[in-house]
Amino acid sequence: MEGNRKKGGCFRTGCLTVTVVALLLVGAAILLHLWGKKLPEHFVLRLPLSGQIDERPSDQGAFPFNSARQQLSLEELMAILDRAGTDRRVDSVVLEIDGLSAPSAKIQELRSSIDAFRKSGKKVVAFLRSPEDKDYMLAVACDSVVVQKGSWLLLDGLKAELFFFAEPLRKLGIGFQAAQWKKYKSGIEPFTRSSASPEYREEVNALLDESWSDYLDYVSRRRGIGREAFAAVIDSLAVLSPEKALSLHLIDRVASAHQFEKGYERQSGVMARDLFVGAGDYLEATGGMRPGGIGDRIAVVNIAGPIVSSGGVGEMGDAEGIDVASLKHALETALDDRNVKAIVLRIDSPGGDALAAASMLELLDDAKTKKPIVASMSGVAASGGYMVALASDRIFAEPLTLTGSIGVFALKPDVSGLLEKSGVRREVVARGKFADAYTPFKSFDDASFRKFVDTSGEIYRDFTGMVAARRKMTPKQVDAVAGGRVWSGQRALSVKLVDRIGGLSDAVAEAKKLARMDPKKTTNLLYLPARKTVVDYLFDGEAAELATTVSTRLARESVLGLLPFGQMPGMGTARMLLRSYSPQVLAVDPVEVHIR
Repeated sequence: MEGNRKKGGCFRTGCLTVTVVALLLVGAAILLHLWGKKLPEHFVLRLPLSGQIDERPSDQGAFPFNSARQQLSLEELMAILDRAGTDRRVDSVVLEIDGLSAPSAKIQELRSSIDAFRKSGKKVVAFLRSPEDKDYMLAVACDSVVVQKGSWLLLDGLKAELFFFAEPLRKLGIGFQAAQWKKYKSGIEPFTRSSASPEYREEVNALLDESWSDYLDYVSRRRGIGREAFAAVIDSLAVLSPEKALSLHLIDRVASAHQFEKGYERQSGVMARDLFVGAGDYLEATGGMRPGGIGDRIAVVNIAGPIVSSGGVGEMGDAEGIDVASLKHALETALDDRNVKAIVLRIDSPGGDALAAASMLELLDDAKTKKPIVASMSGVAASGGYMVALASDRIFAEPLTLTGSIGVFALKPDVSGLLEKSGVRREVVARGKFADAYTPFKSFDDASFRKFVDTSGEIYRDFTGMVAARRKMTPKQVDAVAGGRVWSGQRALSVKLVDRIGGLSDAVAEAKKLARMDPKKTTNLLYLPARKTVVDYLFDGEAAELATTVSTRLARESVLGLLPFGQMPGMGTARMLLRSYSPQVLAVDPVEVHIR
């Protein structure tokens, strides 16, 4: 017995020793990593831009053994450009744009950040590899546009793809029963129809028209090319060599990556390896996303991704959602900090769980009694994402932000056909007329379906009532703009759903004004919820769960990256539905317009 106790004690001591040594090694590696980032006296800042561009940084970057390349978030990109504009060490900026697929509103906000940087007198150069329309849409904001030699420009216009899954699901024996409030709330259509309704097509066409018009107008203005002439290039050529694009004044130079770097070396007399500094290194060397200095600050509270009642970040993955508890903690942090004088609610969410959005609105209402709140809408702030903005003193949106979608829909899955095909038999013993009504293993009967529709209708009426009260509109005025209609930020301004057109910097300026802060002083921003560090993962929860947490998160990112349909419209809604076996009442944007 004594021997066993000694063995057990030795085992525990050994485990503790290994854990402490591992932590010390990880800590030392992190410190060496940070201390090693000393910036040159003069350098060119390199910013890579690709993909969707998430609103806020992913926690995946916290894992030291994750080799996956982490894309910079919009939050980080704007902070870097803001810092670089006043940093004497930064001579110029190179944007390396490749495969950009961000929403049009985020591209508009990045253009504004580029314009603000250019006012410092420093140059911004775009270097493009086989650019498409979205890449070019941003590149023309720069002082000059360089395209890689030997590549091609695919400028073939903008499109929105709509996918419908009802037929293949039906073949599997899976169906959905839906309650729709109202006809423009078309989020049910990918699961209940085989083609778009007239209302769905109307909305997609209107949104695409606005993006198309902005594209043509902006390129025309920045490149000095007639609007019709640029449209003719798209319709007649579509695929251009860099040399052809140069002859049409669409770009300024053709160069290989090697020639591009050599040009900077000749101009500066410094080797490329000593001249260029990556955006990630620059961000870390200048303090990361932590608030700089002391004194008054503005808290930027992010609502990014689908809104869920609980387990949003933990179950759905980084940058994929926010739950009520996460928002509550972020608001408590902002309210308890005496240096925080106002809150900017930064929204990039299509909505989600209607009841969760209502709970968030309550939390924000309470916070507004203590400190001013200004809402800043990013790529999308629709349905539940619009609902949470109603607590704000002012609402800002970009011209092409997707917002509104004041409506709800409810979906109940019905897998009875799948059970029948599989030969599964089901028997139920119940007490109560509706005890078995909401099961996914059978369809509603008439009485149950009426209750289903009535319940979602009550939530819709509550939603429109909130809008009427907070936007100082009559029920008739709200009904004219609700019903699930999606608006661009510019059109939302005309129907009084938002107060101003502008981005995050405009919202911060308004928050400073409401808090009576000195407008001439540099604004320190506190971003919430705070990004988790590797230390948080090591000490947050039971040590035994750490390996599972790390492996699950890394595996999720890898698998989702491989799925060919991961970015299809409707997938966000589908993933929310798959998190529950019960009927879901959703206040979510039904129009997922992916423009390429």
